[in-house]
Amino acid sequence: MSNIAYFKCPTGIAGDMCLSALVDVGVPWEYLTNSLASLGIDEEYKLQLDRVYRNSQLATKVIVNLHHQTESHSHHHHSVRHLPQIKQIIETAKLPTRVKNWSLEIFQQLAVAEGAVHGVPPEKVHFHEVGATDAIIDIVGTCIGLDWLNIEKLYCSALPTGGGTVKAAHGKLSVPVPAVLELWKLRKVPVYGNGIEKELVTPTGAAIVTTLADRFGSVPSMTIEKIGLGAGSQDFAIPNILQLWLGKATAESEFESAFESKFKQETITILETQIDDLTPQAIAYTGEQLLEAGALDIFTQGITMKKSRLGILLTVICLPELADTCKQIIFQETTTLGIRERVQQRSILNRQIYTVNTQYGAVRVKVATYNESSDSNLANIQPEYEDCAKLARKHHVSWQTVQKAAILAISNQLS
Repeated sequence: MSNIAYFKCPTGIAGDMCLSALVDVGVPWEYLTNSLASLGIDEEYKLQLDRVYRNSQLATKVIVNLHHQTESHSHHHHSVRHLPQIKQIIETAKLPTRVKNWSLEIFQQLAVAEGAVHGVPPEKVHFHEVGATDAIIDIVGTCIGLDWLNIEKLYCSALPTGGGTVKAAHGKLSVPVPAVLELWKLRKVPVYGNGIEKELVTPTGAAIVTTLADRFGSVPSMTIEKIGLGAGSQDFAIPNILQLWLGKATAESEFESAFESKFKQETITILETQIDDLTPQAIAYTGEQLLEAGALDIFTQGITMKKSRLGILLTVICLPELADTCKQIIFQETTTLGIRERVQQRSILNRQIYTVNTQYGAVRVKVATYNESSDSNLANIQPEYEDCAKLARKHHVSWQTVQKAAILAISNQLS
């Protein structure tokens, strides 16, 4: 039977509460701290482990103490990281592949939500609190813990909305803050009011569960083996504790899983428009802007329009939350007056990025697998074009030579 976990959130969820619950349930402290040290930012913080009481109930509290050298240095070093910087920190760390992938997905989800709130592409989101050192530690640390526990399915209860206001980098905000509301909307998270007028769900906590949780709501069919208690920072009328239930899936939930598709399902938006009065250079520039904004793919087709005019059909595939951003770019950069839009489901493979060393240098390789676990789980392998092209130019060999060397290297590594 598979290992599953359930977050019960009577007083909400935050990144430090997730980390605290995982340590409480048994994730080794030394393993956690050593793994986090590989991020290369250990000079910015010090982890503190406490046992605290919340309404007479004992729980674990992990605190990230930041090292502030000067006020101006602290603000620049800890509070203004952008998504590409955070990705680089995670990708270069010595962490299990699943930890890297989960962490990157969480920050991407957070960037999409923040971008939707502020009207900017995810890659250009100017992170404040959520880009600070403590958020990186909370998110990556949570992924380290879930990976160490070998969690295969994660579930989460409905979340309380909280209330009141909170101070943020953009000024005073009402609770729930806009980024949390956007994350709830993206995953259709069930929420309710519990009468506590405080910030109960932080953007970091919301990003973790909206990215990793398979389902929100009632407890899954499981046998409980351990319970971890992660303390929040404040005292409420009820114990401010995040509960992590750890156990095995029962026969009923295993039966349900057996009928899950071998492919992941994803909702996408398809945007289309035909253009007959624009230069190819403008179309090319539009495509670059769309990809930079986060579009999943773009392509064009030659078509014959009314009165036998030759034109181009521009098609853009993006996530639903980026549809307005992509439409804005199309209207801004082209002469079209209208865009067709439809929402569809698509099946996708699991994708992981590996870096392999070849005789020509390091090459990133995209490895696609099915959801099912079997000897034939591997679907395909594709070295990154830009990496191969760069090395081919440097060593004066063909692109295919470098590509074949990368495929050989990853095949040996996987086998």
